[in-house]
Amino acid sequence: MAGFLLHQGATVMCSHGGQALPTAPNPRVLLSGQPTALLSIPWTVAGCPLVPPPLPPCVTGQWIVGTLRVMSNGQPLVVQTGQAICIPTGTPLVPIAMQTRVIAT
Repeated sequence: MAGFLLHQGATVMCSHGGQALPTAPNPRVLLSGQPTALLSIPWTVAGCPLVPPPLPPCVTGQWIVGTLRVMSNGQPLVVQTGQAICIPTGTPLVPIAMQTRVIAT
């Protein structure tokens, strides 16, 4: 599904409000001068306010659905309309703000 590509400077949060960033940005493709994110790279979540009990806070996130036709180094990129899951809570990552010039499918 089509959507805006996510880059290093995009604001992505876990469902509880923690800030998520890619662990290894993709410098081969730049958007607004910032590296993009590959689908295979995990994201770290910092500042998730969900504190035990009952569940531990979100620590990492992994995108599961990304671009289908646009690739970098033979791998799909992270797209705003993709799906991601946080570990260990199982809640999604939510893109809040991103570049709005490049759309990919």
